Amino acid sequence: MLLILRAIIIIIYSVLVCVFGSIWCLFSPRNPRHVATFGHLFGRLSGVLGVKVELRKPPEAANYGNAIYIANHQNNYDMITAAKIVQPTTVTVGKKSLLWIPFFGQLYWLTGNLLIDRDNRAKAHGTIGEIVGQFKKKRISFWMFPEGTRSRGRGLLPFKTGAFHAAVAAGVPIIPIVVSNTHGKINMNRWKNGLVIVEMLPPVDTAQFETTSVRKLATHCREIMSAKLEELNAEVAEREKNGKI
Repeated sequence: MLLILRAIIIIIYSVLVCVFGSIWCLFSPRNPRHVATFGHLFGRLSGVLGVKVELRKPPEAANYGNAIYIANHQNNYDMITAAKIVQPTTVTVGKKSLLWIPFFGQLYWLTGNLLIDRDNRAKAHGTIGEIVGQFKKKRISFWMFPEGTRSRGRGLLPFKTGAFHAAVAAGVPIIPIVVSNTHGKINMNRWKNGLVIVEMLPPVDTAQFETTSVRKLATHCREIMSAKLEELNAEVAEREKNGKI
């Protein structure tokens, strides 16, 4: 019964946000500020699912300039966890097929997100050039999932290098974001589904990797994110065990 009630609330809420959000965005289409606004709105569904999301970010995060944010990509629940920490003027880079999702696809495009064809390597390389070009024209940041796909409980997958090539070419920092485990954590028929911690790590200066390889930059970022993921998962387990959430 709880599953059905939650499903109804989530569907109605999501459709309303997408429809009215799309209408709102028509007055200033493709404005990158819209992404954080609607990302935070979707993040409110965490309460409906009985999940407490704890956000952690450096005090100076509001003053960060252009950057590429990278995050671990677990499952569809990223929409209610990671979405809560999206910074203003940050847009995501997603696959082109998202455009065909009813209601959501239209909002996704109108809010200014960048759609790429992952099956076309030539177009993927063109996307990196487009990202670099955007950095030079305005204050904007990009959010990317370097794993390239959802991990679905398989841990932190190997990183693709597209985000790192773009960061080095544009001369902007990489800002890692780590979300504690959500795989198998959320039971739609359970009132409370525990704690999820979303932490923004300090920026990684890409300038020090200009004389080395982009792969080394990707490996460095993956190592610090993997260590933080283990740390957050251990903290969540301990706090849930002791009822300190």
